[in-house]
Amino acid sequence: MEQLVIINAETLGRGDDSLGAQLMGSYLRTLYASEQKPDAIVFYNAGVKLLAAGSPVLDAIDMLARAGVDLVACGTCVSFYKVNDLHAGRVSTMKEIVGMMASARTAITV
Repeated sequence: MEQLVIINAETLGRGDDSLGAQLMGSYLRTLYASEQKPDAIVFYNAGVKLLAAGSPVLDAIDMLARAGVDLVACGTCVSFYKVNDLHAGRVSTMKEIVGMMASARTAITV
């Protein structure tokens, strides 16, 4: 795997959550529009909520999925936050996620 992006929250950065939510949406839309997209995005902790129905970034999530980006949700996190039905992506194990992180040429945490 060339590039892996790791998302561990619903917001981007620390400070105002409203601004952070806007920034996350902007980040994901810009990532989709970029020439070089990551091979996969791993979502863990509260980040898994971005894949759920009602997420404010589903437009970007759908575009990334259609572009072939593997959207991977932590199964433990999905259970913890009771995200019963992912709108997009797939549920995985920590073992696979660790393997993805270890094998990625570049891993970026946002």
